[in-house]
Amino acid sequence: MYYRFGKAFHFMSVLFFVFVFLYTYAALPDLVSYQLNEDGVGVKIMTKSSFFYAGIIIFLLLNVLLITPAKLIENQSTANLKRLFPTGDIFRDYILTWIYSFVGIINVSLCILGFFVHSINNQNEMATSEFTFFFYLVPIFFVVWILGLFWILFQKFKSIQGQP
Repeated sequence: MYYRFGKAFHFMSVLFFVFVFLYTYAALPDLVSYQLNEDGVGVKIMTKSSFFYAGIIIFLLLNVLLITPAKLIENQSTANLKRLFPTGDIFRDYILTWIYSFVGIINVSLCILGFFVHSINNQNEMATSEFTFFFYLVPIFFVVWILGLFWILFQKFKSIQGQP
């Protein structure tokens, strides 16, 4: 039941990414800087269309590759997955929730990265220093979610060892 919240969060993060990415793309100049030197001059530059296609490809690859295990577990695709995460098992629900929410966290991180590229290229609208808090938030989210995965796996292994 909980995994539906994870799915909803993932769906909302996809919509948020599309909105942020299209907003960022529309506001970018023809040459996009994604790294600045200490003088504020763009060191690494790519075209606007290259940025667009690279962003979409990265987004799609990450989402497809990371959602695939959840879909395999959800559809009971292999005998091993049926045995390890049977329908009705609480750990099946936990792991599905974790996977969907983790992909949602990655999507939110990509949104923050998009806003950062936007701020680099549009210094008059927003300063890159405004994103310091969010850049510290991303690794904290990753650490908390990875610890959550280890907790789920630890509990699952404990339950397997307790069975006769």
